[in-house]
Amino acid sequence: MTLQKVTLANGESITYRERARGKRILVLVHGNMTSSKHWDLLMDALDDSFTVIAMDMRGFGGSTYHTRVNGIKDFSNDLKGFVDHLSLKKFDLIGWSTGGAVCMQFVADCPGYCEKLVLLASASTRGYPFFGTNADGTPNYNERLQTIEEIENDPSKTKAMQGLYDTKNKEGLRAVWNAAIYTQSKPNEQLYEEYLDDMLTQRNLADVYHSLNIFNIGKEHNGAAKGTNQAKDITIPVLVIRGDRDYVVSEQMTQEIVADLGDNATYIPLVNCGHSPLIDDLEQLLSAVEPFLKPSGNMSSEKKK
Repeated sequence: MTLQKVTLANGESITYRERARGKRILVLVHGNMTSSKHWDLLMDALDDSFTVIAMDMRGFGGSTYHTRVNGIKDFSNDLKGFVDHLSLKKFDLIGWSTGGAVCMQFVADCPGYCEKLVLLASASTRGYPFFGTNADGTPNYNERLQTIEEIENDPSKTKAMQGLYDTKNKEGLRAVWNAAIYTQSKPNEQLYEEYLDDMLTQRNLADVYHSLNIFNIGKEHNGAAKGTNQAKDITIPVLVIRGDRDYVVSEQMTQEIVADLGDNATYIPLVNCGHSPLIDDLEQLLSAVEPFLKPSGNMSSEKKK
């Protein structure tokens, strides 16, 4: 699928991929270290009743990065500008990982656009914590960092990952993904190479870490930011999906989403899947997503947890 481009009112250009087929519109929002490229298998496999649009967020893929991102709301405002530019009004959303936080912020801020939301291995409604580093290189769970400057200077995560980007170290990135993301299955070699090349397009790593750390639409302070209590403004049906082998997003984070969204949320855990069910078990993922997105509406009550 060829990249297309729109320019937003804020001056940022957003690139996107589109599979134009059915009348039902589905918008995909990727996570950290990825772009619209990483949705390719799902876009190919989804039912023909969907027209699927996958955007590159600011600083990823082919999109511009003129202005630094200060929080998840900057990404969600870009999403609002993007769907407005394409004149999209009634659509469904899938947000993966960081993209889940972006979609939740969008839905809370912009009622009337999204009809159903799928959160795939999503960051919590209460953010994704960024902890300091002990002298031995292990995380210091008693020290949650507070500022972008602290995060930029963190040696074990930000500087290490940024170093892989700066030196275009694809083998280093592969090792990280094999350890943390592709814990069950891996893409075929050609596709893996394409994904690694795509990872190197990211220009906003510290911004994303900081944005996740201070994201909080829950009620309580999360250790880095006060809660906005906007989770209550998400009143549409939400499907929450997490693989039982996910080493990035914990079960606790997922349960925070379920608790904060209440009866609007349906949780389906995926068996033998890590942080990328797109690769681990696409059929199992589709079997959860497609019935939820059908116009008939609600999942069966036994799926709720």
